[in-house]
Amino acid sequence: MLKEYKTFETERLQIKPTLVEDAAFILDLLNTPKWMQYIGGRNVHTVEDAKAYISERMLPQLEKLGYSNYTVTRKSDGEKLGTCGLYNRDGIEGIDIGFAFLPQFEKKGYAFESVQKLLEVAIHDFTIKKISAITTKENSASQKLLTKIGMTFKKKVRIPNDNEELLLYML
Repeated sequence: MLKEYKTFETERLQIKPTLVEDAAFILDLLNTPKWMQYIGGRNVHTVEDAKAYISERMLPQLEKLGYSNYTVTRKSDGEKLGTCGLYNRDGIEGIDIGFAFLPQFEKKGYAFESVQKLLEVAIHDFTIKKISAITTKENSASQKLLTKIGMTFKKKVRIPNDNEELLLYML
């Protein structure tokens, strides 16, 4: 059984661990055109698939390390906007910070606000010493956000089980 995990807040947002009850939202997010283009298909086609994805891919890291994927919700109306997270990824030095938002919530500052808060939490609450991020060469919006939060491009990398060359940013 999951224990209580910290949630975080910004002026406009609540950032809480993604749980099985977020499955319908995760199903929508993982099947958006930009997710498919920049992150890649995860073979999640039903709410049941999304529940399994959360249970098998997100919750084990949350249980082990105390952080993982977070659902970003707007405080004013409870609308689920996107996700951001801290991921212990094979082939990446340090902990990977990542984010994805539903198309209708892009370009409103939500990604920046949530990722900036998660970065602060990673350093101060979780005492993570090395924070990285990866993105595709084509994803200029993510590159801009990573630069805006203080990360710098270091090199091109490939991660295990992925043939695509990615851009590695580090804090």
